[in-house]
Amino acid sequence: MEPDTIFMQISFFGAAGRVTGSKHLITTEQGKRILLDCGLFQGEGQEGNELNRHFGFDPHTIDHVIMSHAHIDHSGLLPRLVREGFSGPIHCNEPTRDLLSIMLMDSAKIQESDLKHVNKRRLERGLPELEPLYDAEDVRQVMRQIEIMPEHSDYWDLCEGVAVRSSVNAHILGSVALTLAIQDGGREKKLTFTGDIGRPGDHILRGPEAIPQSDILICESTYGDRLHEDESDAEAHLLRIVKETCVERSGKLIIPAFSIDRTQELIYMLDRLAFAKKLPSIPVYVDSPLSVNATEVMSKHRQCFNAEILDYITRDGDPFGFPNLHYISKVEESKALNDNKGPAIIISASGMAEAGRIKHHIKNHIEDPNSTVLIVGYATPNSLAGQLKARSEKVRIFGDWHTILCRIEVMDSFSAHADYHEMLAYLSSQDPNRVSQTYLVHGNERALQAWQSRLLDRGFRNITIAKHGQTYEC
Repeated sequence: MEPDTIFMQISFFGAAGRVTGSKHLITTEQGKRILLDCGLFQGEGQEGNELNRHFGFDPHTIDHVIMSHAHIDHSGLLPRLVREGFSGPIHCNEPTRDLLSIMLMDSAKIQESDLKHVNKRRLERGLPELEPLYDAEDVRQVMRQIEIMPEHSDYWDLCEGVAVRSSVNAHILGSVALTLAIQDGGREKKLTFTGDIGRPGDHILRGPEAIPQSDILICESTYGDRLHEDESDAEAHLLRIVKETCVERSGKLIIPAFSIDRTQELIYMLDRLAFAKKLPSIPVYVDSPLSVNATEVMSKHRQCFNAEILDYITRDGDPFGFPNLHYISKVEESKALNDNKGPAIIISASGMAEAGRIKHHIKNHIEDPNSTVLIVGYATPNSLAGQLKARSEKVRIFGDWHTILCRIEVMDSFSAHADYHEMLAYLSSQDPNRVSQTYLVHGNERALQAWQSRLLDRGFRNITIAKHGQTYEC
């Protein structure tokens, strides 16, 4: 009796039917198990906590991990993975490695801090304390297991029957799409995971590169249902908000911003306004140790910058430094900002306002009608930033309810995610007739369904909205 034929399989354990927690497991016919990304679920409440503690697969059985980029919803469970037994290599490029070294350690510290608040309330209710997902030593072990990927222009051998190529996708520093050339059933199949697709007009990074023609696509869908604002002059928009908040009302402008790329884009735009002598003379604070370190990492990798900012550097010298700009790392200095009654701009992480110092700044100013919270990036609906963006009447911060009396502004031009027109342009490198299967991930239900419809209109076929925990044969 002939043994059953073994086909390549894809299993989805994160960002499937939801936005965060990216984890896509490839099992080859040779039995190799390759995990694409290992992300933390964010803004998912108790369900997210459970998903973060239980992978849905045995970490001991994973042979390789390949990273698309360093954002925590794509990398934040790497320390948990090694804590639970994964001992193989973690493949990424140099910029991603440098970002992981600071982002994962920051994540470990935030978990420790936030867990103190959670466990205090659990003890009050007679519930057992929760253990952290991981600690600093787990992060150090991740860094020991990292292997730097070769340059993106060529395929390199990963393991038996699998070669890998990366293509810059301009989402954040170091972010790439991953193409796997996999020997399967006597032929080579090319599988591409787009990662998070960046925008061609990024203020700092070079635009996305074309991906190789693929047989199988795993495609993100974050903005599959919407277009970004036509922001012809983002600087003028930002300057208007600064003047209305800080000059006319003497309030504070609070900006939740992802530490990587988004914070640097804001600083760069404010730097240009200061260079042009348009920025009012008010203090600007970057209040996040991670953002401070990330800006240093960004400056180290100027080979990833676009021509516009490189030209600006020749005239200004430092795109991330101007008079009245202050980088803050110490907790005491951060707390002092809330006692300062004068106008100021405070940029702090995280972008979804789910953790870190930004929650304290929002809590202290959310009921001040003279202050403004400016949302500049994607936020899941249930996250604090998402609720502010939706202009909810009240929000809960650290267990207490607060009425939203401050002003809420939104600037989509800072988004690191391509909208559906930009995503369609990105996929124009693909002949839809040669793509046998497409799996959609990293989006809410509305975005997934809208993106599926648009891809069908473009001639793609066999488009599956991936389900969490589901395995598909290819």
